[in-house]
Amino acid sequence: MADLDATSTLLTSVRIVGDGRAGGSFAGALASVGLDVEVADRHDLSAAAADVDLILICTPDDVIEEVARSLDPGPAAVAHCSGSRRLDVLAPHRRRCSVHPLISLPTPTIGAARLLDGCRFAVAGDPAGRALVDLLGGIAFEVADDDRAAYHATASVAANHLVALCAEVEALAGQLDIDPAGFWRMMETTLADVAEHGAAAALTGPVARGDWATVRAHLEALENDQREPYIALARVAARVAGRVLPSDLTLTTPDDT
Repeated sequence: MADLDATSTLLTSVRIVGDGRAGGSFAGALASVGLDVEVADRHDLSAAAADVDLILICTPDDVIEEVARSLDPGPAAVAHCSGSRRLDVLAPHRRRCSVHPLISLPTPTIGAARLLDGCRFAVAGDPAGRALVDLLGGIAFEVADDDRAAYHATASVAANHLVALCAEVEALAGQLDIDPAGFWRMMETTLADVAEHGAAAALTGPVARGDWATVRAHLEALENDQREPYIALARVAARVAGRVLPSDLTLTTPDDT
């Protein structure tokens, strides 16, 4: 592995393919640390790798391979910022790498700031990927090609499933005409406990205590379509607590029979 400081000095110009949230976030962050950044037109890429140090493909995952093939191979390293795709989608380029930021990029402005704020990046392949992370002041960690799907599944659970869980909380609070702000605060403090002590130590509530009567009362109070996610997450909580849900805790309640 090349020395990062030495390698990073070789990255002076980056051409980004894709002008969405990821592309805009990287463009803003890289420009702010002094790189010459250009956002390329996806429809005219044949010579895009000829006069820059790095091509960064920030398109939807399904078109990364098509974009890579449309680039004439040149001296530039070619990277994608997908969490799930392997390096083989960047064929036929010899210098391939991936740089996936482990952070949500909701807008280019917010995303650029987050990329510069000690962000962690999953990297693989050519040292140019680590060099880019180094320039952004981030933290790089390796994810092998064979682990990409599992890694991205973990990231999806951490981000997308958390948002889905928040939607459930929002809906339940709305049914009770309760401002969800108190639940957001509860979730913030719980996440802080997890970060400091680990998930098992942070787990509280009826499943952790084995208070199955309370769990049954919860299921009776919930609507039919709310019981499935509750039960699914209760099973996970039981596993964390070293417990097993009683066999009678199902998606039906006495009211359904």
